[in-house]
Amino acid sequence: MTDGLGLGGVYGETLSRIKGQGGEKSRLGMAALMWISHSERPLKVDALCHALGVEIGSPDLDDDNVPSIEALLACCQGLVAVDREASTIRLIHFTLQEYLRARPELFGAAHSTMAETCLSYLNSHQIRALSPSRSHEFRGAEFLEYFSLCWGMHAKRELSHVAKELALNLFDDYGNHISAKTLLDGEKSRFFPVDFGEPSLFSGLHCASFFGIVDIVDIFVGVEGCDVNQTDCTGSTPLAWAALNGHEEVMKVLLAREDNSLDKPDMYSRTPLWRAALNGHQGVVKTLLGRDDVNPDRPDIRGRTPIWFAALNGHEGVVKILLERGDVNPNKPDIDGQAPLWWAAVNGNEGVVKILLRRDDIDPGKPSESGETPLWCAALNGHEGVVKLLLERDDVSPDKPDIYGQTPLWCAAASGHGEVVKMLLGRQDVTPDKPDSEGATPLWWAAKKGHEGMVKMLLGRGDVNPDKPDNYGQTPLFSAASNEHEGVVEMLLRRDDVNPDKPSCYGQTPLHRAAEMGYEGVVKMLLRRNDVNPEKRGIYGRTPLWSAAYYGRERVVKILLGQHEVNPDEPDINGRTPLCGAARKGHEGVAKILLRRDDVSPDKQDIYGQTPLWGAAESGQEGVANILLGRIWWDIESDKGAGWGESDAWHGRFDVDLLRGTALESQRTVSRSRSRNRIGRSR
Repeated sequence: MTDGLGLGGVYGETLSRIKGQGGEKSRLGMAALMWISHSERPLKVDALCHALGVEIGSPDLDDDNVPSIEALLACCQGLVAVDREASTIRLIHFTLQEYLRARPELFGAAHSTMAETCLSYLNSHQIRALSPSRSHEFRGAEFLEYFSLCWGMHAKRELSHVAKELALNLFDDYGNHISAKTLLDGEKSRFFPVDFGEPSLFSGLHCASFFGIVDIVDIFVGVEGCDVNQTDCTGSTPLAWAALNGHEEVMKVLLAREDNSLDKPDMYSRTPLWRAALNGHQGVVKTLLGRDDVNPDRPDIRGRTPIWFAALNGHEGVVKILLERGDVNPNKPDIDGQAPLWWAAVNGNEGVVKILLRRDDIDPGKPSESGETPLWCAALNGHEGVVKLLLERDDVSPDKPDIYGQTPLWCAAASGHGEVVKMLLGRQDVTPDKPDSEGATPLWWAAKKGHEGMVKMLLGRGDVNPDKPDNYGQTPLFSAASNEHEGVVEMLLRRDDVNPDKPSCYGQTPLHRAAEMGYEGVVKMLLRRNDVNPEKRGIYGRTPLWSAAYYGRERVVKILLGQHEVNPDEPDINGRTPLCGAARKGHEGVAKILLRRDDVSPDKQDIYGQTPLWGAAESGQEGVANILLGRIWWDIESDKGAGWGESDAWHGRFDVDLLRGTALESQRTVSRSRSRNRIGRSR
């Protein structure tokens, strides 16, 4: 209690006021507090209102009994509030939860009452009439879900005689009840693609075993003719559901039957032991392993054994128990070649890794089908403790790549795990400049991701080439510039052995790429260098200015135009100028910037005779077309006098569709002419 007796006193006085309301208001207020403070998960507003409207034991639901949320809030005297965003109802403060839970006498047998309420609702004529296959049409799906999924949790905590009778009533033809479908739907996403077009075959014994309600399981098992090995639509037995959820007492009741098949697999070959190991239920695992008819190493259809999943989820106790058996293979991989140690390393389960590495029959360097070793996985995910454990082994290769040539160092550098990089770089048997199958080194990827610390560490090595390109000719600087990592760009530009103007296989330099992407800071850094040519032609003969104009990077265009060696009218190999590129893409701001220059020709033709205006018209760029027409009209009328501006030079608007049609017809004429020329040459 944060405020001691003072806060408790406030809560006590408020509860006295709620009780003092008398009659229905007092009942509603206290019942609401009971439900909110003892619910298994946050309650939706509608779920609470409908719960308070249920008459325990009644075969019918009466909507007139359901209180409004406004009435409910008034009865609670300010102790509860509605979370509008989540549509849930909650107590005003966590200390109120502590206060109410510490005073069980306030509500009596709260969980029994809640179980009876849920079961009365599920047993009603209205709910029994619902078809499982049409559950989505039911308007009360939200509160039906709570009653279906949580009644058993309340009943397991406190099972009254009334709740027991109501549960047995529910279990009459339970496989076709909508609540069975709702319950199995929750497991569907985790385990099974359940088809509810057919009966679920999920019986009352399955359900009671699922929730761990011992008294009800005992009743079913004692009935003559009860089939304890009956499977539901997932192929699961009652024992399998009890094992999955760790209900040891239910397991004992079921195992008292000699005809119980302990190792019966479900539709995916998952045994009860497999399920218990998955969720780390040590008691259940011990119980099952105490029987001679249980295979402790039986895999599911994907080759995943009980120890495989225990290692995956970090259940150290279960791993130890399984390893005590001589017939468990701790090195057994699944169908993808991933062994228990592999998955323990992936998830950073350091305790499990330690346990497995103590075994002589463990191969700590065993790769998956993709060539990824446990060390590779740990490095990728930055699990420093696991990396350290594996590097202490002489039988682990710290530089072993996967099938794509990516080494543990490569993974750590690309993912930004500095401590792992430091550990690996401290090894003499690690090649720090080893490229992957596409020629990208650890430095290249660290630069691409902007991991400055990794870049600094790698650049501190004398055996790392800071200018080494990948298979596409892209250097670490190019990679950093392409992703606007200014800090990395700055580090690389300080190096004398880095060529800041080195083009890729496609002729693009770091400046080209930064200009194309509109990265002003990177562009400025590169332009400060005397050995960077701002007019260097890249793919299709396009300059950095051309690329910036084509992609509408106005600020970069201005920066580049400030370089005296930049020709603002430099065409590409097709004769198209930066203005032409901007016009075709409709970048009005860039067009205006370029047209303010006296050394930009607004009517310059490309090799096909197409002007910027022609390109704007063909692309339907009306705004740019009007800007160009204004400039052209002004050039004609004023003979390029000073002070040209769009607003005072062109007062008319043109029909863009008409101009586009003219442009397209011109293009067709050119195309027909070329076709005739080709035919003539072929003859």
